[in-house]
Amino acid sequence: MANQIGSAVWHGGLKDGRGNVSSESGALNATYSFGSRFEDDKSGTNPEELVGAALSGCYVMFLSSLIEKQGFKPKHVHGDAKVSLSKDDRGPFISRIELTVEGSVEGLQEADFQKLVQEAKANCPISRALAGVPEITVSATLNTKE
Repeated sequence: MANQIGSAVWHGGLKDGRGNVSSESGALNATYSFGSRFEDDKSGTNPEELVGAALSGCYVMFLSSLIEKQGFKPKHVHGDAKVSLSKDDRGPFISRIELTVEGSVEGLQEADFQKLVQEAKANCPISRALAGVPEITVSATLNTKE
């Protein structure tokens, strides 16, 4: 399996500093700041948003693979991951991730879809890497006709 490299640099202090995150492939090159991470500044990204994107991307691809192994061809599988940041006596931490999934798969039964949804949650590589998050939930909607 391949190794993937993500990088970050931070300049300055916590509240007045700015950073940049990037990927080896060049597909990601984004700024971030205290404001984009802990406040409502939408001018940059933040690590939690990237965790959500990573989980969503991994999850929908993994779920699509599971659906295909059952003999169905997904028209699409869409996922959003809402990552909640909380604070305890040690500092900020990811306390919850709410994964919302919608799939369009003709002919797949709802119960079978929900079983695959849970299997993907348990086994996609990013879900496994996030096993230390206290709570990860998933709610899924199946559209059998589109």
